[in-house]
Amino acid sequence: MPEAAERTGSYRCVIADDHPAILDAVSRYLADVEDVELVARAQNGDEALRLIEEHAPDVAVVDIRMPGVGGIDIARKLSAEESKTAVILYTGHSDRSLLLEALDAGARGFLVKEAPLDDLARAIRTIGEGGTYVDPALAGVLVGPQAAERLPTVTKREREILRLLADGMRNEQVALELSISPLTVRSHVKNAMEKLEADTRTEAVAKALRESLIA
Repeated sequence: MPEAAERTGSYRCVIADDHPAILDAVSRYLADVEDVELVARAQNGDEALRLIEEHAPDVAVVDIRMPGVGGIDIARKLSAEESKTAVILYTGHSDRSLLLEALDAGARGFLVKEAPLDDLARAIRTIGEGGTYVDPALAGVLVGPQAAERLPTVTKREREILRLLADGMRNEQVALELSISPLTVRSHVKNAMEKLEADTRTEAVAKALRESLIA
């Protein structure tokens, strides 16, 4: 699981997109976001991987399709290497199979390019804190036939907790939000992980998002 960003006041970020206008617009915006530090930008996947290796950012915002290595392959490679860099796919595509493939590859965030840039900053913060972010516009795309079968298995409370974890909350924050003890939170997370056959809570959140148990 990628490590959360250190509390230095900013999340270090690399952005990669093969559309110059989008790359310039996003770069200018992030340059003015107080708690986000844009350390590098790339126009293709190969350059993105090189810059990620060089700078080891907290978050990489990558286009899902671009020359060279695509965003999904970048996520898969970083996940296999247990890199500290978490991947947000910044996409104009809403193909369900593509998004499911990206989840399985280890991507931690999904944002459509039509979303307000403030949402991108929010996604970077959420991912930097160890959470998972899915653009609300993509939530319906992730609905699959397995969802109805899974809903009775994972309890309402477990889904509530997974949703808060996806928003980047820690166990103690979830406990305060739901007025329960951190021990109870950990117990629910453990149960949800077992039901979803997940090895980590991040994987449990990703599977819950994929099956539309949370949105």
